[in-house]
Amino acid sequence: MIVLANDHTGLEIKQAVIKLLDEMNLPWKDIGTGSCESTDYPLWGYRAAKLVASGECDRGILVCGTGLGISLSANKVKGIRCALCGDCFTAKLSREHNDANMLALGARVLGTGLAVLIAKTWLETPFSGGGRHSKRIEMIANIERGIEL
Repeated sequence: MIVLANDHTGLEIKQAVIKLLDEMNLPWKDIGTGSCESTDYPLWGYRAAKLVASGECDRGILVCGTGLGISLSANKVKGIRCALCGDCFTAKLSREHNDANMLALGARVLGTGLAVLIAKTWLETPFSGGGRHSKRIEMIANIERGIEL
């Protein structure tokens, strides 16, 4: 299950990503916002990240104006590796190398077509697993636990 969340600037892109998820036959859960009325991105990033961290949802896609604020909010939740991606190469490597469990997109930075292509790339790319990548993900988890590197 993919959780989706956005602030007021990200509604259009989120709706386009929902269409993509339907085309890919992937289950999704939209937690909001469904309005263009001004709202605070930390609320939406946090709520979606909690669903991923708890295991209720497998991954998440977030959208705010730049993607930065909502990704910062999500990354404060233990176990979240939210990647802000503005291109397909970064989206691909965020999955292959970092096993990113959340994707953030910038509505004021990306056009809808590119945002959907980035989301598709991210959704279709598996984690490469093992070796140096797993070691590095464990290092990130240790930082989160307060363990010195």
